[in-house]
This record gives sequence, structure tokens and C-alpha cells, in this order.
Amino acid sequence: MSRHPTTVIVGASIGAVRTAQALRAEGYAGEIVLVGGEAALPYDKPPLSKAFLAGTVTHADITLLDDTTAAVAGIQLRLGRAATGLDLAGRSVELADGARLGFDELVIATGARARPSPWGERPGVHTVRTAADAVALREDLARGGPLVIVGAGFIGAEIAATATAMGTGEVTLVDPVAVPLSRVLNPAVAERFGRLHTDRGVRTRFGVGVTGIEGRGSGLRVVLADGTELPAATVVVGIGSVPNDEWLRGSGLTIEDGVVCDRFSQAAEHVHAVGDVARWFHPRHRRLVRAEHWTNAVEQANQVAHHIVHPGDPRTHEPVEYVWSDQYDWKIQLAGRTGGDLGHVVVPGADPERTFAVLYADPGGDFAGAVTVNWPRALITSRKALTARATFESVRETLTAQAMSVPMKGGTR
Repeated sequence: MSRHPTTVIVGASIGAVRTAQALRAEGYAGEIVLVGGEAALPYDKPPLSKAFLAGTVTHADITLLDDTTAAVAGIQLRLGRAATGLDLAGRSVELADGARLGFDELVIATGARARPSPWGERPGVHTVRTAADAVALREDLARGGPLVIVGAGFIGAEIAATATAMGTGEVTLVDPVAVPLSRVLNPAVAERFGRLHTDRGVRTRFGVGVTGIEGRGSGLRVVLADGTELPAATVVVGIGSVPNDEWLRGSGLTIEDGVVCDRFSQAAEHVHAVGDVARWFHPRHRRLVRAEHWTNAVEQANQVAHHIVHPGDPRTHEPVEYVWSDQYDWKIQLAGRTGGDLGHVVVPGADPERTFAVLYADPGGDFAGAVTVNWPRALITSRKALTARATFESVRETLTAQAMSVPMKGGTR
């Protein structure tokens, strides 16, 4: 009697869980083993800087897969034991406790971790990438006192918004870039997002770097490049992330800022990568990309599961970029390519102060991407237009018509 094949999935975040679930949905009858370094049940990461940090949702609320659901689906959970090595020729994964798991197919979904503080680790200085990180930060914020956040990307901005809503004390947002988010938005639009924080009382120090963090406990000082010292009871360092790929070095896989894969998300025969750790060849962009987006991980999980179950019918992974951020009462959503030297136009919504879209165009006049704020219909229209490769003008005309058809407060237009 032949044995059932085994797929080992290393990782326990959204990409890993969705791969396991997609395998079953595709009709995979073999064994599925999901390995995670954390002892906790798999959980969703986006709420960590928002509702989970604020304490308005619990760990149970963000759990992706519990023991009962896993058992019903035939998914074996091996949690609290990180993978430490890969024997590619022998098709086995080594775990921290010395155990070895054999596989027929391997899915690497180990994600990424927060880039550590270059100014040292000490009590009161935090990064946020795990639930335990968010709990530790929440406990420090509950003690009150000034909060300094180094890094004004989406994670830093979300933590600033959450802390402000919690009323924890004075919040200062620091970034060496004069206009944060100008890397993904053009400067004029990015400035509008910067004002979102200052209008709500957050102090900003943009265009100046950090040279050190001194002191201990609630008596911290963040030293800026211009000599200014910012007193802090708590510091958050949000300066990017690093893919969790070090356990694969020496395995024979190509590791360069993630696990290098082909357009099918395959790193080697019978080895696939999903989510933040995957760096795959994007057919439309014609280059290697690594995308740290929730939606990308979900779509790539579905694509990899299909490839495992139907190896003769592989599908390329060429998603339309999509990311969102919740800050105060703004729902910010980005689709496609934005910023850089792309042409752009702002389309006001029914309430132009808090509802609008920024549309971006390629030099040839094609629609490249959009940023929408509190305008779900505009986001749906934009994503459909990107899939259909619509023209910039057609999208602008559609959104303008949509805005005109939305009733305004106190009347219609």
C-alpha cells in the first residue's frame, strides 16, 4: 500500500494557514503538517498595531486556526518548535528540538520579523511583529508618559493613531525622510497624510534622523541628528522588516532578501514559498519582487496550493498590489503602483476633506494605481480597472461620476 504524500508548511501566519486550507479546498488528500515557532495558535498580524494593541479585540478574536478546526481539516499543528534547517536532498526539515519532518512538498511561509533597533535593546524600547510584542507595548503605554515612534511608515503611523486614541500621553513621530510615505506616494499627497497626525495632536519630527536612544525604563531619551533630545517613557522602533530566511542558508536554495522563486512561486523542485519571505519573479514587472502585504500572501497561498495539487497546470503569481491601513477615522487603501514619477490627479469624493482618491497614470496613459481614503467603491473600481488594464482617463471619469452620484450630508448633488 502506498503512503499518502505529505506537505510540510513552515510558518503559522496568514500565508501558511491559507495554504493549508487551500490545499484541502483543491482536493489534496495527503497529510498536511503546519510548523510554527510560536506556541500560540496561528493568528492574524494586521490588528497588532491597531485593535489588538488598543485591547478592543482579544487573541481569540485574531486566531486564524484553532485546534478543532485544524483537526476537522486534517491539518497537524506542530507549534512552539521553529524550523532550524532544511535537507533539500533528503527532503526533510529539522526543528529546534532536533526532530526531523520528511516531506513530499515543502511550503516556506516563515514571514518576516521587525528590523531590530540599531540603537540597542533595553526596557521600554519596542518593536511590534508578534502578539507578545503588542502586549508588552500595551502594558508600557498603560503606564502613561511620552511615546516616541521612530519610523513613520504604515506600522509607525498606525501605532501613533492607536496610542493617540488610547489617550496614553504625548506622541511624537520621527522619520529621517522629510515627507514620510513619499516612497509610496508622491510628496504632495504624502504631506496630506502627515497632516492627518498633526491635526490630531501628534508631534512630528520629519527630515531628521535618530543617532541614539539613551536611558532606561521610563527615563528614555531619543537623540536626534540635530542634537535634540526627546524624553520618552516608551519608544517604538518601526524601521522595516527582515525576512525569516536565515534557517535556509546553506540549504542549496537561493537566498537573497528572501527565498528566490520563479514565476510559479517555486524555489526548487517540490519547494515553494509564500508571503513575506518569498521573492519571486513577477511576470508583468519582469523582475524579482518581495511583497509584505496580507492580500499577496493569501493570493500566493491559493496559487501554490493549486500548483501542488495540479503540477501539470501551474499558474503564475502576478497579483495586483494592494495594501490598506487604518489610521484614526481614515481607511487608507492602495492598489497598483503609486508615487514615484507617475502622473497623478486627486478626485474628491462626497466629503472631500475625508473622502478622496488619488489616481496614478503611466507615461503612456494607462491607469497605474490608486490611493483611496474612506471610499470603498472607488477602491473596487480601481482594482477592477487594473485587472482590465483600463486607461487613466476612463477611471477618472468613472470615479468623478460616482462622486457626483453620492448624496451629500444635508442634501444631494
